Amino acid sequence: MVSPPMFFYGACGLLIPAAASLNSDLLSFILQPSFRNSIMSYFLMFSKSHGDGVLSRYQNLRMAGRMCDVALEAEGKEFPAHRALLACSSDYFWSLFQEHTLESRVRAISLSALSSTGLEQVLDFIYTSWISLSPCTLEDTLEAACYLQVTHAVDLCARYISDGLSLDNCCFFANVAARYGLSEALTVTNHFIAFNMAKLLGTSRGRTGLLELNLDSFREVLGSEEIPGVEEVAMLHLALDWLGSNTIATLESNSLLSRVRFGLIPPRELSRLGALKPALRTPFIHSLVQKALYYHMQVALKPLLQSIHTSLRTTSGRVLLVGGGPEADRPRAQIQSYDQHSRKFRPLSVAMPKKLQHQGVCVVGNFLFVIGGEQVEVDEESEKTAVMTTSDRVWRYDPRFERWEEMEPLLQRRAQFSCCVVEGVIYAIGGRGQRGEPALSSVERYNMRAGCWRSGPPLPNAIHGQACATVGTGVYISGGIHGTQSESSKEVLFLNTSGPAAWKRRAAMSIARFGHQMATIKEYIYTFLGMYEPFCDIERYDPEQNQWTRLKPLLQDRFCYGLTVSPGGHVLLFGGRKWQDGQEVCTANVLEYDPEYDSWREVCKLPVPLSGAHCAVMTIQEPIET
Repeated sequence: MVSPPMFFYGACGLLIPAAASLNSDLLSFILQPSFRNSIMSYFLMFSKSHGDGVLSRYQNLRMAGRMCDVALEAEGKEFPAHRALLACSSDYFWSLFQEHTLESRVRAISLSALSSTGLEQVLDFIYTSWISLSPCTLEDTLEAACYLQVTHAVDLCARYISDGLSLDNCCFFANVAARYGLSEALTVTNHFIAFNMAKLLGTSRGRTGLLELNLDSFREVLGSEEIPGVEEVAMLHLALDWLGSNTIATLESNSLLSRVRFGLIPPRELSRLGALKPALRTPFIHSLVQKALYYHMQVALKPLLQSIHTSLRTTSGRVLLVGGGPEADRPRAQIQSYDQHSRKFRPLSVAMPKKLQHQGVCVVGNFLFVIGGEQVEVDEESEKTAVMTTSDRVWRYDPRFERWEEMEPLLQRRAQFSCCVVEGVIYAIGGRGQRGEPALSSVERYNMRAGCWRSGPPLPNAIHGQACATVGTGVYISGGIHGTQSESSKEVLFLNTSGPAAWKRRAAMSIARFGHQMATIKEYIYTFLGMYEPFCDIERYDPEQNQWTRLKPLLQDRFCYGLTVSPGGHVLLFGGRKWQDGQEVCTANVLEYDPEYDSWREVCKLPVPLSGAHCAVMTIQEPIET
């Protein structure tokens, strides 16, 4: 039933039905000035000092021992009190002091279940609304507050736990919160322990606290998604040590160990521990260990075999800037990672095997693939002569073990080609071979189940320097230079990977582009600046309407930049080169494009100017902040 609309009149808080539900005579009376003036002459006032004053007087009476009509006793110590205030502050005393109970008439009440410290703490809170807490008094206070059902005191204890967490007390606080059912404080404490696991494991006191952690907290911590700076093998050793210090049933042990991510543990160490530790030989856990060992054996298939047991314990992705350098044709092997929240850059601990430019970069199953490109070698004596060789090599980076692996090579050497992923299949499209050689019209697909590259639907014509984007199972490429021509193209080609194996033409861009980039945001494709464009316009393509729309231009020219889309749907543009005083200069700023408002802004600076980097978004296990 829907309540009728109401009007609020006057400070006294009078509610009357809305005019639509009143008859005309009553409405005329209410709307008369005399009625409204009489209503407005009444006010509802509140005095906080009165309530505080009542409590203050009760405290003075208690301190003076006046008008006390009951004595509470714990551990041989008596505390005079007033029944009325106790009953109003505690559900326990409210029930105890009913007229039909024996306790309502006795002079003294023994509370043998409580400590004198805890009872005194709770009485002080009842009489003053203040409570003094420390790790030494926390358990006694909580015991008394819970027993006497003084809920506001319990809430303050829970807040003290949540706000007072440190490396020295977090495990103790977790055990206290679990013992007294403080669910919100327990959740906060468990998260704190998981997030600071690396620091706790680094000290003997912290490790001892972890081994004394209650089962529920330890299980929650072991299943946490955020445990930065800790290798999974260290988590397995901790779990085994905890089981050695605490006796629990096999079912609970299995539940605990199932939260270890066995796929993140090196296979040799996993096999060794599986043979030594009885807890890892129960049928259920043994099956998980064998599944992890099988995963490690399937080298080519790993990206397709991802599960919770092979996922890094981090929830936030990082933008990886692969390749590029502070000047043209001088790429570096170092990869930078960018945190979108802190806007900080940090180099990966492992560099690329080779210095590459114009390579393909993509991510499958949180593995980074670096495909083809030009391998650049600089003469160390002259530091000016660069030897560039187009490559067919394929490298894969595994952030779980921070390791590069060489995979099956391309069928053809490629640089300045398009690279994309559709349903776990990598596509290498067009591009060129060695410099001076004709462009390519061939397409390759990497079948991970077969572990090899196979030919795909060829392009209508040879092309290199084009951009690529995907929408669903469709692949779009735009622009580039066709065949032996010297001018950029406006053409757009489309391939439905789940349909007929043939490329189709779509509506052309309004601007011819080469060396540009595309990005997909909410089923729209955005095209950004290319090499030496006279204008800085951006275009948006609607696949449903097969139509391009011009957007607000970037204020400055930019090319050879890194580009990716953030989880929030914003485009991030890293570095690049631009024209300044008739020369190409490398830039160090990071720009963000908001497609909703069609606007640009600078968000931060790169550590050094950067040109030619390729971007990929993936989760990596970064070291903790010191």
